[in-house]
Amino acid sequence: MPYASAIVNTRRQKPAGRRAAGKLSPAPALQVESGAVRTVSNTGTHALQTPVLVLNASYEPINICGARRALVLVLKGVAATEEERSFSLHAARINMPMPSVIRLLEYRRIPHQTRALSRKNILLRDRNTCQYCGVVLAAAELTLDHVIPRSRGGLSTWENLVACCHTCNRKKGSSLPQELDDMQLQRQPRPFSLHTSRHILRMIGSSDAHWKKYLFY
Repeated sequence: MPYASAIVNTRRQKPAGRRAAGKLSPAPALQVESGAVRTVSNTGTHALQTPVLVLNASYEPINICGARRALVLVLKGVAATEEERSFSLHAARINMPMPSVIRLLEYRRIPHQTRALSRKNILLRDRNTCQYCGVVLAAAELTLDHVIPRSRGGLSTWENLVACCHTCNRKKGSSLPQELDDMQLQRQPRPFSLHTSRHILRMIGSSDAHWKKYLFY
């Protein structure tokens, strides 16, 4: 595999016909350098899970992937590194800067809606905000509410699911929003769109200065 040198194989072949002489020396560990500080990890998991912004060939932001996947795309010649982090990945025969932003070398057509319908994506779309009382909470403190309850024919769709705090969820019960005078939706739920996806990319990349010129314009 083209990226095998970045992920060191700890298995060695013994010489044919006889036993290997002495003990095998351990495989070199993957090393992550940042200035004068060096962190050594046999798997490099902490570094290889770092989020990387993926741009289309037109420089349009289209996705986020892990650093491991980004390195594979770069080593295969599918993408090029546009922005680098302050540390590098080291292995036996390779020394590569950790990418922060990569760009696909060939333009890819991206469907307007590529996100799966899930609790995580509903909370992302609604910005972890209860759509009835407007309170922002951690994901663990929120649930999903069917605007039209399932007991009254409501479906699990983008247009019928919203983020909701437990208090509002209990208060609403199996009622329709219009049946409660003091409980109205903050905004009508919509399917995942390009605008929503771009907003999520901005939220995730708000702490990375390398991403800002691609996301904030």
